[in-house]
This record gives sequence, structure tokens and C-alpha cells, in this order.
Amino acid sequence: MTDIDKTAEPKDTPPTGAEAIKAIPVRHYGRYVSAVIAIALLFAIIYAFGQGKINWHAVPDYFFDDRILTGVGKTLLLTVLSMLIGIVGGIVLAVMRLSKNPVTSSIAWFYIWFFRGTPVLVQLFLWFNLGLVFEYINLMPFYKDYWSNFMTPLLTALLGLGLNEAAYMAEICRAGLLAVDEGQTEAAHALGMSHGKTLRRIIIPQAMRVIVPPTGNEVINMLKTTSLVAAVQYPELFRYAQDIGQVSGAPVEMYFLAAAWYLIMTSVLSVGQYYIERYYARGSSRSLPPTPWQKVRAHLTTFSSRKVTA
Repeated sequence: MTDIDKTAEPKDTPPTGAEAIKAIPVRHYGRYVSAVIAIALLFAIIYAFGQGKINWHAVPDYFFDDRILTGVGKTLLLTVLSMLIGIVGGIVLAVMRLSKNPVTSSIAWFYIWFFRGTPVLVQLFLWFNLGLVFEYINLMPFYKDYWSNFMTPLLTALLGLGLNEAAYMAEICRAGLLAVDEGQTEAAHALGMSHGKTLRRIIIPQAMRVIVPPTGNEVINMLKTTSLVAAVQYPELFRYAQDIGQVSGAPVEMYFLAAAWYLIMTSVLSVGQYYIERYYARGSSRSLPPTPWQKVRAHLTTFSSRKVTA
């Protein structure tokens, strides 16, 4: 009878430890192909514009022109004033929509339905041309004048943009108010708070976390939408760029210049939106995500520590 050595390991025992499994990454050939196609298309577009009859020197020559800078200032002013009208009107309309009064709720619904259902450009032309319908504006003892004197291009732009924005802000604010749990309102009323105080102190601060992100997008969209007021003769960035292009004989180049300024302004607003969203997210997240600058500092610190270790 042959004795079996039970302590001996079998010859075909697989290796153990870190060398036991050799991970082979999956090759994604589709990614490589799509990357090559995207790069090829990018170079093709750059080459096409490089071969086009474009006077690129005109862009830096007029980039800081006084008229362009004036247009940038008026564009920002129009954006701020229109958003103020839109935000205030949106909050009022949102409260009216949520009201139990059927009259105020129906009025708010009709307002939102009308202004969301008609294009901004149509609204601008409608306000601008109401002088063909009304010769005077008569507010009894307060104000009376010709409609053409009253409805200036600036007022037309503010009404067309601000009232239209109020319809969209109303839905954003309504969604934010509905996102707050009803128990918050019940608890505030149990403490003796009035409906208005509950709205100001309890509901709106909590709703801001939901309201701020889409509002930031609306601000950026409003900045770009201001270019439509050139159709009602208000001189802002796009209108000044058009005028310079017609005089200088470089209309396409001035469109590129206006696009560059819009990109700069929207990029600055995007950074501001990021930090505002981060501020209002403090109560809902245990640890806030790092900012872009913090990410850069972390990468630089890691790179420096690796270099010292080496």
C-alpha cells in the first residue's frame, strides 16, 4: 500500500498574490475611430476658414473699439434689467399659480400660456408697433404723451424681454416652491407664522437650491437673446457690430467679433453660476465637490510630491 503525502502541493496549483490575475484592458476601437474622425473634421473646418476670404486682422483692430465696448455695456445693462423684471414677475406669477383663488390662478395661467407660446421677436415687434393702434398713451392725471415718444427702443426691449422671461421664471419658481416638503409649511404655521412670513423665511430659502441652476441658465440665455433687440433699433453689441461691419466692409469679421464677446460674457456668467449653485448646495450635501481651482491645486501638489519623491 502506497503512502500519500498530504502536505505536498499539487504541481498545477495556480499562482497566488498580485501576479495571480493579469488584467487585460478592453480595447474600444470605436472610440479611436470616432476620435480620429472628430480631429479630422476639426482640422477640415480650420483649413476651410483659413482658406476663406476673411480679414482676420479686422477682429483685433475693432475688438476694443469704443462702439463695441458701449454695446457690451448696454447688453449687460439690458440683461440685468430684463432679468430683474423676469424674476420679480416670475415670483409673483408663481405665487398666483399656487393660490387657491381661481381668479388669480387663471390669470397667471393665461399669462404664462400667452408669453411662452409666442416668439420673443414677435413680442418685440408687437410692442414697437403699437403706435399704429394707439396714438396716445393716457394714464389720466399721471402721464400723457404720444405713443411713439413713450415706447422708446429701450422700453420696447425691456417689455419684450422682461415680460417674456417672467413667464419662464414663473414655472421655475413654481417648481422650486413645490419641491419644498409641505411639512415645512405646516410646522411654520404651527409656530404661529403667517403665510407671507412662512414664504419669506422658510419656503423660498429652501426652494433656492432648485431655483438657482435653471435661473443661471436663463441669465445666460437672456444675454444672448438681447441680440434680437437690434430689430427694434436698440443699439447693443450686435447692432454696433452690424453698423461697423457695414462701414468697414467686413461684416462677417464683425459677426465673429460679436460672437467672441458673447463667449467671454457667457463664460464669466457660467463661473458665477457655478459658485452660486455651490453656495446654495451647502445645506443638502455633506461635502461639497472641489472647485476647478482646488482641482488644479490638487493636481499640482500631486505632481510636485511625485517629483520630490523621484
